[in-house]
Amino acid sequence: MRRETFETLAAWEVALFYLLIPVVLAVFAFGAWRLVRKYRQGRGATRLDHLWRRFRRMSLEFLLQRGIGRRDRLAGLGHLMIAHGFVVLVIATGILMLNDDIVKPLFNVDFWRDGFYLAYSLVSDLFGLALVVGLAVMAARRLRRPARYDYRRPDGVPGAFDRRLYVVGDWTFLGSLLFLGITGFVMEAYRIAVTDPDYEVWSIVGWTLSRGLRAAGVVAADPRVDAIRHVLWWSHAAVAFVAIAAIPYTKAVHMLTSPAGLVTKDPDAGVRLAPVPAEATAEQVGYSRLLDFSPAHLLQLDACTKCGKCHVACPATASGYPLSPRDLVLELREAAEGGLGIRARLGVPPLFDAAKSLLGDPVRAETLWSCTTCLACVDICPVGIEHVPIINQLRRRLVEMGELDASLQGTLESIAANGNSFGEARRKRGRWAKDLPAPPKDIRKEPAELLWFVGDYASFDARAQQASVALARVLQLAGADFGLLYEAEKTAGCDVRRVGEEGLWTALAGQNVRVIGACRFERIITSDPHTFHTLRNEYPQVGGSWTVVHHSQLLLELLRAGALVPARQLAGTATYHDPCYLGRYNGVYDPPRAVLAALGLELREMPRSRDASFCCGAGGGVIWMKEAERRDGVARPAEQRIEEALRVGAAVFVVACPKDASMYAAAVTSLGVRDRIEVRELAEIVLEAVEPVPS
Repeated sequence: MRRETFETLAAWEVALFYLLIPVVLAVFAFGAWRLVRKYRQGRGATRLDHLWRRFRRMSLEFLLQRGIGRRDRLAGLGHLMIAHGFVVLVIATGILMLNDDIVKPLFNVDFWRDGFYLAYSLVSDLFGLALVVGLAVMAARRLRRPARYDYRRPDGVPGAFDRRLYVVGDWTFLGSLLFLGITGFVMEAYRIAVTDPDYEVWSIVGWTLSRGLRAAGVVAADPRVDAIRHVLWWSHAAVAFVAIAAIPYTKAVHMLTSPAGLVTKDPDAGVRLAPVPAEATAEQVGYSRLLDFSPAHLLQLDACTKCGKCHVACPATASGYPLSPRDLVLELREAAEGGLGIRARLGVPPLFDAAKSLLGDPVRAETLWSCTTCLACVDICPVGIEHVPIINQLRRRLVEMGELDASLQGTLESIAANGNSFGEARRKRGRWAKDLPAPPKDIRKEPAELLWFVGDYASFDARAQQASVALARVLQLAGADFGLLYEAEKTAGCDVRRVGEEGLWTALAGQNVRVIGACRFERIITSDPHTFHTLRNEYPQVGGSWTVVHHSQLLLELLRAGALVPARQLAGTATYHDPCYLGRYNGVYDPPRAVLAALGLELREMPRSRDASFCCGAGGGVIWMKEAERRDGVARPAEQRIEEALRVGAAVFVVACPKDASMYAAAVTSLGVRDRIEVRELAEIVLEAVEPVPS
């Protein structure tokens, strides 16, 4: 029980087939070599620590296709069938070549027969069917033309590359795989219909199709059948050869670069930004030219599959601002191909000078300043692209060149001079606490269990100050031992770092580390997720390592320990907004919800919650800038979020971030819905529940 591989071909055709193989492999190898050469021109080293862990993560991503399936199960299932179907068929082809071209001629052993052949036929047909069905699913999705497959630049500015070619490339890639899958089954059906061996029932798809062909009168004696089989065989082989050779040059390159991108991805991408080397010159700060990019980032540009997940998740894109993470990657990839890649070698447009600055053209400053650094793009990307760190590096160069928004420039100057983003005198930092029943300790002068790092917005913004007062009163009711730094506190600098002012962040962090280091305490508490994040994750880079907790975590701890006892159960419906720097950046999702549940509120989750939460639009220093131009008629991020909360029937919109308190209060006013929904900070709700009932 077996079949002949080349049973319908003449000897010269078999010879031609084998002569084409090295040609195809040479074209493929040239393209792959050019890719490696391009990546090696990047600046800096590639991080490859914990290599086994990296390969394990990449293998799990491939086996389960978790990235593609996140928030889109149908796409995940379709891609799972495509990926595994394709790989199994490649392995099946390799097994056949191993038997026919190595084992059989060299060792006179033919293992491709009998039971092995039957199992081979069954597995090949099952996975081939999975490939075809998966491709059909993905084709049907594309025919619906969802927004994620719209490749037009969000800023409306025509680029050097005609993006309509992306659509052609997508369909060519999908169509070629579908052609290979279908023709493979049709060839099998014709072969079985002509020879009709009963054991070929194990080829379940081919056998089923062959019954239809035999019913239609297909027999071996018909010369037309032999001609059809011949055309099918060579068409299948030709498309397969072209597809293999084209992998390094087309959309199919992601089959090579996506696994490599997952292996080289920084597991802390965006969470801990890379410091600027002390010896770096002004021209070496950040990214401007292609040659400034790291090898890993150049590789990631080619890993992009244009799936559009980051495009859909991005709050800037959804709000009409001139940024799409995917489109930024595509612009950079085209530039890299034209300046360093295969197109540069072959002289195929668009050419791009690798030594020329990317800033301005093709990457506009407005695009980079629209990013809120919410990390939604990095979190959802199935192939490990580090959009936010790339944007941060490009911003660093803009800052170094002095090309930044005037209001942002003023804010940075104020921070450098006064230690805060509001331009207020340092002595005013603790004034929000003046009306408390008892003033908080000055932790510089006496020790305390908790050092409360208040942060800029919680100290100076009028709306956020209300939440700070509420939190202080809650802590005092719980008998918590806490103190403030008062005027010695300077902004922690999370957003300073993310706008690209690395030097100022380093100076702020160093000053805060020295002040905090002179105090005696056990833990740091803060209500500001941005402060929480940078103190917890980035200050260790400059010598500051402490236990840092967010106030939502501390409030839950106090409730569970009995230090806070609700005097009343609250009624009503509430929804909770996950701050980007508390949720996606640090994985703190449950404590705020647990606090609300303990107080009796009915929690109604918005569709975009937890790791899918939608940014308020303030992060990454955007709150300090003049608003970028955007498409008319599109609501701002905070306004979209309030509308989402209204749709789930929430009467209270709960936040756990000072910036959120300010942004969403403004959104409620601009939408004119103050009578329908109220924005409240978590500490304010806790205070309402635990404050003693007047006798």
